[in-house]
Amino acid sequence: MKKSWGLTEKILTGEKKIESRWYVSRRAPWDRVKKGDIVYFKNSGESVKIRASVENVSQFDNINPARVRAILKKYGKADGIERERIPEFFKRFKDKKYCVLVFLKNPKRIKEFEINKAGFGVMSAWITVSNVSKIKK
Repeated sequence: MKKSWGLTEKILTGEKKIESRWYVSRRAPWDRVKKGDIVYFKNSGESVKIRASVENVSQFDNINPARVRAILKKYGKADGIERERIPEFFKRFKDKKYCVLVFLKNPKRIKEFEINKAGFGVMSAWITVSNVSKIKK
């Protein structure tokens, strides 16, 4: 996550209860995250520091600008987006076709660890593994 956005801290405080992913094409975590999964978070260039359980998942496909606006209006606050910043995020997402909302519960700070992204691509923003130990350094 982009550190300057402060999203990881918002997850810990409960201000951010949803992690959203917006894409032009279907990609992880589409159809790869489900209720009961554990999700780990880190800021770009840093260690993994937070974990949370997945309470629910909603997926939206074939979205258009009107649908993007509606999703942001309904879920933006829970996604950690302040009301006055909704137009900024609308500009960023208006041409996306897919949205995944991952509803989080029980976030907590954990003992930090590094991950090895080999085989996933250096720029991978979402990695799905059956056991996080597989990518721990």
